[in-house]
Amino acid sequence: MNKTRHTAIRARGLLSVLAIASLAACTAGPDFRRPAAPDVSAYTSTALPAQTVAAEGLLGQAQHFQPGAVVDRQWWRALGSAELDDWIAQALAASPNLAAARATLRQAEELHSARAGSTLYSQIEASAGAGRQRVTPSAQGLPGDAREYSLYNAGIGISYRLDLAGANRRALETLAARTEYRAHELAGAQLSLAARITSAAITRARLAGQIEAVESLVKAQDEQLALTRQRVRLGQLAPVEVPALQAQLEQTRARLPTLRKQMEQSEHLLAVLAGQPPGVARAPAFTLDKFRLPTELPLTLPSELVRQRPDILAAEALVHAANAEYGVAVARLYPQLTLSASLGSQALSAGALFGGGSAVWALVGQLTQPLFNPGLPAEKRAALAAFDAAAANYQVVVLGALQEVADSLRALDHDAQALAALATADAAAQTSLASVQRQHALGAASYVQLLVARQQAESNRSELIAARAQRLTDSAALLQALGGGQAGTAARSS
Repeated sequence: MNKTRHTAIRARGLLSVLAIASLAACTAGPDFRRPAAPDVSAYTSTALPAQTVAAEGLLGQAQHFQPGAVVDRQWWRALGSAELDDWIAQALAASPNLAAARATLRQAEELHSARAGSTLYSQIEASAGAGRQRVTPSAQGLPGDAREYSLYNAGIGISYRLDLAGANRRALETLAARTEYRAHELAGAQLSLAARITSAAITRARLAGQIEAVESLVKAQDEQLALTRQRVRLGQLAPVEVPALQAQLEQTRARLPTLRKQMEQSEHLLAVLAGQPPGVARAPAFTLDKFRLPTELPLTLPSELVRQRPDILAAEALVHAANAEYGVAVARLYPQLTLSASLGSQALSAGALFGGGSAVWALVGQLTQPLFNPGLPAEKRAALAAFDAAAANYQVVVLGALQEVADSLRALDHDAQALAALATADAAAQTSLASVQRQHALGAASYVQLLVARQQAESNRSELIAARAQRLTDSAALLQALGGGQAGTAARSS
């Protein structure tokens, strides 16, 4: 009978061990699965042309799209400006925004290491103490006088919480995912900084060209006004002609302060983006002729875009973190087992503490199981709602990225068409100007006609400069929208 009872007890003990082992082998909550890539093969509803139209003159080459090609990580080099390359390199090294992002990444990494050290390994602590005590036997109904004595103790303790339901592992998974989020955030900050500098440099180049064109136009209008005043004095024209031409001249001249202000602001922005005060650093004098239009444009597939853009990868990392936090909330519903042990010595004097003291030890195992805690199920539901929100936000980021690429692709096509039209108009204006110049040299055209032809040519030039700059800007926007060559956690090594 006793043998049967002992066998049953051992069987129940074995079942308990197996149950605990099965709990320790699992992790509460679902494992994270990467969101599926968008099931689309193109960015636009209608097919893109094999290449854009070409235009005569600067930055007028046709651009070809290369589906499946990889974007260069230093994508701005495709614009062919050594000054831009150097300025971006300086900014990537000196930008305080990037310094803050790097520090935030290091913080996330250390928080993960701290949590791993406190949960994956046993905690060992040493302790020492001394106290003065008074014992009164009469308080316990015993004879004798009160006695005072000192008590010294020293010991070492160790404790470990078994991760039965995987709460610690899910918590570490959360911190790891948030570290990945910070890494992708840093990559996104680098991409954004390079894009902002590129845009500011192109803007500065456009404004410099437009200022030159307006100055030429002002000069031509000023000459026409001076000639008109002379003809009025000679009685060849009515005085009413002078105010009209003067109004036109001053309206044109009024454009110069605005353009110069904008150019100076772009130079200030370039300095600040490079981590320098505007009054100390002077940005390069970017001009359009120092840029090269990238004619071969890579076009990452949508399924690859979601594995490359830093903002999408960051949103994915937040989904991963929310999934792990849901696992933590689920694990809190299961039992928790903590083991602790201590070994020490007590003595009436410090000298006897390690020689003649009394050894004391303890071994404790504590198993807790929530029985009634309405807050835990609510925390689980809240964590699930947070996961749903993160998943929905991921979809928002993906759709926004697809829209940016689609917008850039269509912009490049329309930019090329606009530049081609303006280039044709400029060529016609230049041809007309050349014809009038020949006629004037032969005496068949007046100087006034020559000035009018020159004004028409100069007026068209400003729009042509803007169209050329827009092609560069939208080419850079496409390379940025495709992720700028950033892949995974590449920024963590920066």
